[in-house]
Amino acid sequence: MTKNFRLGSMMFLQYALWGAWLPVTARYLSATVSEGGLGFSGSQIGMTLGLAGSIGAVAAPFIAGQFADRYFSTERILAFLVFTGGLVKWYTSYQTSYSAWLYLSILYSILYMPTLALSNSITFSHIEDGEKSFPKIRVWGTIGWIVASWAFPMIWLQQELSFQLMPPFISGPEVPNVTARLADALKFSGIISMMYGVFCFMLPHTPPKQDAVEKLAFKKAFELFNYSSFTVLVLASLAVSIIHQIYFLQTGPFLVHIGIKDSQIGPAMTIGQFAEILTMAYLGYFLKRLGFKKVIFIGVLAYFARYAIFGTVMLPVWVMVLSQAFHGFCYAFFFAA
Repeated sequence: MTKNFRLGSMMFLQYALWGAWLPVTARYLSATVSEGGLGFSGSQIGMTLGLAGSIGAVAAPFIAGQFADRYFSTERILAFLVFTGGLVKWYTSYQTSYSAWLYLSILYSILYMPTLALSNSITFSHIEDGEKSFPKIRVWGTIGWIVASWAFPMIWLQQELSFQLMPPFISGPEVPNVTARLADALKFSGIISMMYGVFCFMLPHTPPKQDAVEKLAFKKAFELFNYSSFTVLVLASLAVSIIHQIYFLQTGPFLVHIGIKDSQIGPAMTIGQFAEILTMAYLGYFLKRLGFKKVIFIGVLAYFARYAIFGTVMLPVWVMVLSQAFHGFCYAFFFAA
């Protein structure tokens, strides 16, 4: 296998294990026990998914930058984190109490969030022209998300599959107890994650960078707040990140509310990932033509447009589903830019 093929496969698995569970978990948690869900309240779901993700995001720079990247081979610490995370995800699928879900979700987030930076670190360590080569490798992560979001319902939530003209093109009637089966998305993610952990030993060797990161380098990062433009960007990013997280917390239950089947949540939300591929491909062009500030502003407007459509109750369902395409502009024009 070529080096780029291994790096692309790494990105595929990195995001496939995420796309397998994130779009449908909020629906499983919010559904009533009689429907097959856990019947969690909105605040409990927010704590389980939102707080856990926040703790992992805060811990990630310390684990990836201050610890893992300087004392261990990056591919080996990545293998440990994703394999252990897969075990945690598998175990979580059997839990029914709020406290178990909360603590296990926090643990999983601490394990998974650093791997996003570590996979990027491995990639940039083994490509010569990062600006040209990285997007071609990173796009396989988005493809992995799409494949996982489509494969799980086709394999486990539907039966008697047949071709249809509308996405996801291959579909069938839902199996009995489909809502309860959404918990198996965590098992599916766990399997992908453990396979990813084994695959990490096939990645190019990336030795620790003892001189690349200063001890407690985050202290120097705070000096950037002396620049007002940086402070404004951070505050804007904080606000947008909250809105971005709400999208994954509430879109699944919202789609069910407007008539989308449980087995169609994942495929419907991948419209955003298809749009992401297109917008990422042309991001460089827009940055050159419009500049950084205008591109960022368009990204923020995309969030506003998507939620405005969600809040317009008289619109047909297909319009609300297609509005997922705004996710491509939201992600590429704000976070990627």
